[in-house]
Amino acid sequence: MQKYLFIVTILVLVFSCKNETAHHSKENSHKTDGKASASVKYLDTLILDGENHFKSLRQVTFGGDNAEAYWSFDDSKLVFQAKNPKWNAPCDQIFVTGVNDVWKGDRVPPMVSTGKGRTTCSYFLPGDTTILYASTHLAGDACPPEPKKRKDYVWPIYDSFDIFVTDLKGNIKKQLTNTPGYDAEATVSPKGDKIVFTSMRTGDLELFTMDIDGSNVKQVTSELGYDGGAFFSPDGKELIFRSSRPKTKEDIKKYKDLLAEGLVMPTEMELYICNVDGSNLRQLTHLGGANWAPFFHPSGKKVIFASNYEYERGFPFNLYLINTDGTGLEKVTASGMFDAFPVFSNDGKYLVFSSNRNNGGGHDTNFFIAEWKE
Repeated sequence: MQKYLFIVTILVLVFSCKNETAHHSKENSHKTDGKASASVKYLDTLILDGENHFKSLRQVTFGGDNAEAYWSFDDSKLVFQAKNPKWNAPCDQIFVTGVNDVWKGDRVPPMVSTGKGRTTCSYFLPGDTTILYASTHLAGDACPPEPKKRKDYVWPIYDSFDIFVTDLKGNIKKQLTNTPGYDAEATVSPKGDKIVFTSMRTGDLELFTMDIDGSNVKQVTSELGYDGGAFFSPDGKELIFRSSRPKTKEDIKKYKDLLAEGLVMPTEMELYICNVDGSNLRQLTHLGGANWAPFFHPSGKKVIFASNYEYERGFPFNLYLINTDGTGLEKVTASGMFDAFPVFSNDGKYLVFSSNRNNGGGHDTNFFIAEWKE
């Protein structure tokens, strides 16, 4: 498949973007509800034709590569990863923002990672005073090397990633994983009792769960393929995740050869759902292409995700909704660029996601908060 088939913001984004045409001209100010809508002016010019689930839309970051923004339990803050030399982050580091903040010009949000190595996949822990994230900093202060350019698009799976807990001032409180190989992509159950993460400890990229303190580690998946990017359902009973699942001899060999180099090729992925213990595993999407970044709708009966399945060249990426029985596929965004990492607030009123829209035609990826409507 072509090397441009899959483009993600957790790596360097190198593509040209076009300016969108604004389809809604008015600006709205919303009354405070004590959380995300407190005295904020929302720019409806960011909403495009066909984006009917957005009542309003507000840009939070302006510049750099900003991705994977996740809500605090009380919906008042977001934790996210960003690559931005102006923020002393030459490769991804973890930052925290209030939902009403705007990071533009010389403003720099608080960094809660060490500023060393490379980080990924942060998430608030219950109480909203601590955050977990994965980092390579124990292996060195410098950013780990990017994969060499090759015909196929690949992701690096750094074996130096481990999962840590930090306070809001950047003080590491605990190391949750210390096994050899990749441990990352950790998220927390809405019930506050469990963590799911991806690990190479068995020799393949599988899902595992652990209790909130890092104890009681249990393996969830066991089939060959990259199982990752998992999230809990609102009731904490199920997991939604992406998987590559190679089937042919050729694909299996290619997957294993890349994995031996610490790489995966995420150009063909579908979504799967299973119970937290791994039972009742079932494939949700059969779309082809790259289907990823899934997150449960607050009802628990739908999933929102990013996909490029409509486009032979593998780009752009749009957001879609689908019922958990695989029916009712619905397109949510229409930027014609890159929209991904959608995450609903705990109260279901807002959706945060990353996008290339409104970046002046450059390469920046920022995140946005949409006021959601059914």
